[in-house]
Amino acid sequence: MDYKKSGVDIEAGREFVSEIKEAVEKTHSPNVINSIGGFGGLFKLPLNKYKNPILVSGTDGVGTKLELAQMKNFHFEVGIDLVAMCINDIITTGASPLFFLDYIATGKLDKNQLKSVILGIANSCKENNCSLLGGETAEMPGFYSKNKYDLAGFCVGIVEEEKLIDGKKIQENDLIIAIESSGIHSNGFSLVRNIIQNVENIEDKFQKRTNLNFYNELLKPTNIYSNLINRLLLQKIEIRGMAHITGGGIPENLPRCMPSNFAPHIYRDSWDVPYIFKFLKEFGQIPEHDLWNTFNLGVGFCLVIEKTYKKEVFNICESQGLLSWEIGRILNKNQSNVNQWIKGISI
Repeated sequence: MDYKKSGVDIEAGREFVSEIKEAVEKTHSPNVINSIGGFGGLFKLPLNKYKNPILVSGTDGVGTKLELAQMKNFHFEVGIDLVAMCINDIITTGASPLFFLDYIATGKLDKNQLKSVILGIANSCKENNCSLLGGETAEMPGFYSKNKYDLAGFCVGIVEEEKLIDGKKIQENDLIIAIESSGIHSNGFSLVRNIIQNVENIEDKFQKRTNLNFYNELLKPTNIYSNLINRLLLQKIEIRGMAHITGGGIPENLPRCMPSNFAPHIYRDSWDVPYIFKFLKEFGQIPEHDLWNTFNLGVGFCLVIEKTYKKEVFNICESQGLLSWEIGRILNKNQSNVNQWIKGISI
């Protein structure tokens, strides 16, 4: 017996690293000290730009969206998703991303398949001024099946202490501005997969109603909001809180960015929920409460701002090709008389 006969191909792993090296190094900023292949990624902090820097870190995955993505060969796209899920989290503090690392585990290394994933990761990192500093590809036969892989991402950003956005400045009657998602993003796919398994000819049903490919709509990569937020902050817009709308939807995520004595009040009809969510609700017979607590419903990111900045925020979002809406305001929990609540928000 040898390692290759046991299912782990060392040579294929070396070839894979060699093939992705150029794409990875193109993401590197001048602060990256070493090239790919070392035991640890080295990054020099840009301390000349900061007086009291705070590092902000985040980690995430793509979830069971991977099941459908691998079935339909959306490998580049889930690389984008992986970066998005991590960067969108850390920028809620006002941080700029510095570097990213990835972890890929698979039953059998398929170089072409995983190269597409890495290219998606590298492309997204480069577009968001984030260095892809390193990663790990683990071939684990017997643990993962031959054609399956799993992903995890790790991101570190930096923010000046005095510019940290932590929700402490949020006040009653501040506005909630929503920024559009590209679709389902990377949450709720366990429910989506259950619907697909239980609804006959679901692709045909969707196409007859929309003339669109069902899986192309489902598997659109997650929007990354880093460049937009950077633009808003450069324009001296005072953002008092931010939320990345992921698993749990608006009710789970929006209250996380504000003090416990405040709550968001959402105007339910203030934006058009994309049809894909309405379709899933109908054919999955999803109760309204579960719909809100599972999906983003077309809202990928939220800002809490003072009302004088509203027009400027809308203009900048439009210049970045993103739809935005005023979807609510901040309530003082102790003074509100709201009767209908969905897990932390009033609607």
